[in-house]
Amino acid sequence: MTPSDDPATRATPIPGRRRGALRSRRPVVLIACLATAAVAGAVAVSVMTGGADRPVARAVAGPSGAPVAGGTLTYAIAGTQVSLDPAVAATAVTGLIDRNVFDSLVAQTGPDSFGPWLAKEWTVSKDGKVYTFTLREGVTFHDGTPLTAAAVKASLDHVVDPGTKSAYAASLIAPYRRARVVSDLVVEVTLSRPFTPFLQALSVPYLGIQSPAALAKPVSEYRPVGTGPFSYVSWEKDRRVTLRRNPGYTATPAGASHQGAAYLDGLVFEFVSEDATRYGALTSGQAQAIAGVPPVNADRLKTLPGFTLNAQETPGLNYNLYLNQTRGPLRDVRVRRALSASVNVDQLVRSVYFGHYRAARNPLSAVTAAYDAGAESELASYDPKEAARLLDEAGWKETDKDGYRVKDGERLTLVWPFWAEGNKDQRDVLAEGVQAQAKLAGIEIRRPPVDTGAYVSEYLIGGGYDLIDVSFARPTPDVLRFAFASGNTYAKAGGNVALVDSPEIDERVEEAAETSDPETARRDYAAVQKEVLRQAYVLPLYTPVQLVGLSGRVRGVAFDAQTYPVFHGAWLGA
Repeated sequence: MTPSDDPATRATPIPGRRRGALRSRRPVVLIACLATAAVAGAVAVSVMTGGADRPVARAVAGPSGAPVAGGTLTYAIAGTQVSLDPAVAATAVTGLIDRNVFDSLVAQTGPDSFGPWLAKEWTVSKDGKVYTFTLREGVTFHDGTPLTAAAVKASLDHVVDPGTKSAYAASLIAPYRRARVVSDLVVEVTLSRPFTPFLQALSVPYLGIQSPAALAKPVSEYRPVGTGPFSYVSWEKDRRVTLRRNPGYTATPAGASHQGAAYLDGLVFEFVSEDATRYGALTSGQAQAIAGVPPVNADRLKTLPGFTLNAQETPGLNYNLYLNQTRGPLRDVRVRRALSASVNVDQLVRSVYFGHYRAARNPLSAVTAAYDAGAESELASYDPKEAARLLDEAGWKETDKDGYRVKDGERLTLVWPFWAEGNKDQRDVLAEGVQAQAKLAGIEIRRPPVDTGAYVSEYLIGGGYDLIDVSFARPTPDVLRFAFASGNTYAKAGGNVALVDSPEIDERVEEAAETSDPETARRDYAAVQKEVLRQAYVLPLYTPVQLVGLSGRVRGVAFDAQTYPVFHGAWLGA
């Protein structure tokens, strides 16, 4: 999916690296995916736990020595920018890059705890509807504009303005009613209802505080201007974004391992879609760090002298396949459950990801608060006989000459658009395995290739799809409201691409968001996880893992609550 955690990936490779290096292994992968024998063994990965509170940014262990100022770090990523404005875009690339440019009002310091950032303190009214923030003194934006209550108001108003066309940020603060400037450094935010996830929402880069002077310019002249440790220099579309050190930076968040200005002179984010090219850039020294280390290379990198691998499971929504229950054959829950039962997810994930990603059995990743392991009992797990029984029961009893199920002269065909610019983690290879296994059950899955414009207009907004795939990083179970509340369709900046319209789910996610009782929220979130699996609105595939490769020269990189790398305290050794 687009405007979500999944970044676009059309990119120009770093010069000197050849393209197509992984293409030759696709048939091997597919053969392995369809083999009857299971692939044995799994490689252990480091995972983030959701238990005790931890600092907002956990540092990666590295060689000892005093930090050294200077130098530019090149970070290669499997994605590209679709917008520089964090209030507009919702891709992981936007969050990753803009985290360095924009600070937030508060910092997430643990699963349910928050500390000061641009706001040094805050109070919440007894009814939970009014938050009053007192800002830090002496903070300025990169354009010299001072941080004031008016800047906070302008930023929040910009997010919810229909003209902004937010693809995500607006849904994070759906109950936002208004912000009022109390004084130069005090701002009062009023919500339409109590909303427990509000502080967590304010901590993410998509709600970073922007310069009101920059926001006042025409959209065509927009440039990201924040208060963060790095400032924007340039965006070469589909190639790179360049940032430089903010020498006057003082607004470090709670839990930061480093105070004051960044050590690095600059950051360059290179957009490199092909796994082999990106990995080669790291090992050849063209990049000092990369995101999305190919799982096939991960074990090798761990043993390669002069390099380290950091692996963390991502909190939020797993990489899931969402079933549009408003359209065609998928209106019938029996067909949805039959599709789920026709796919051997465990086998496919082991074959494609070599044990570095684990198969999912829940829409939420296990490192997300309120994850309910018991919900997987409702999942229609791999069972070809049960898939056949359900399809027979639903009236899809006949098969055509190609082996696909037929009913009333119509083939059982599902449309799953392939957005090539958003492909990463070999998800296209995984999809081919899903297609092949569904075919064995008599279900045809078509994957028409589409560009970004058609993907958004014809499919996400137009609704011309049966299946959509997406993952979404967010360290709170409120992400279930984003994905399944009836009002959170894509057209309304939400993630409900299954187009679920369930009064029961709506009631549960709203109660969980409003209650101050953790046990009530946990019960509600558990019920939602069970219901969406029971109704087969979603087929979980795998839990995303941040596989970040680092040169031994790179020291002090940390990872925030969303597992985004944080470069404020990073430096380059010899």
